[in-house]
Amino acid sequence: MSDTDNGPVRGALGRRSSERRCLVTREQKPPESMIRFVVSPDNRVVPDLAAKLPGRGMWLSASRDVLDSLRTRQAFARAAKAQVSVPDSLADLVEAGLTQRMLDAVSLSRRAGQVVCGFQKCREWLTSGRAGVVIRSESASPDEFSRLVSGRRSLPVVTVPDRVLASAFGRDRAVYAVMAPGALAQRLIAEHERFSGVAGRPLPDPAGVSKEQAEL
Repeated sequence: MSDTDNGPVRGALGRRSSERRCLVTREQKPPESMIRFVVSPDNRVVPDLAAKLPGRGMWLSASRDVLDSLRTRQAFARAAKAQVSVPDSLADLVEAGLTQRMLDAVSLSRRAGQVVCGFQKCREWLTSGRAGVVIRSESASPDEFSRLVSGRRSLPVVTVPDRVLASAFGRDRAVYAVMAPGALAQRLIAEHERFSGVAGRPLPDPAGVSKEQAEL
């Protein structure tokens, strides 16, 4: 079991690969639930969120506490076998990158006709069984969300920053979306899992349950 690799993950994060070990916690996890980093030619540590960049990869748990730890800087230097420059705002940089990846997943799904937004359209997809995952903005009303998912509370729910749905649908504000089952839905769920660990604030849980699952 290694906490580094000699190149990009085969198939990037789209396929399950051998587990990786966190440089700091030493925990072993699937690479799709972790964050890969590489060292740039000018010796800067760079997040490789898609796990596609060339060079030796260094792996960390998707945890803000880990990213902010002083031990992380030392661990990067040991793994790289060189003095490296680590951004002061490493956790914020990773959070922003994961937010963009969630936005990309929703945008791709919209172009493919696999996602809708708005309370009424979402409700129609939910009641007709077309939904694979429910997406809500952080500012969504818990009471309204409860009405939205009434009768369909077994579906996974991801909570995203407000700008994700607004940008994906080209609106000033968008609160709810529903995505069809499939590869893009699974990608969104995986990115959200990493984002949840790295986010610099508690994410609202309108369903009143843990792990963003509406399983009342």
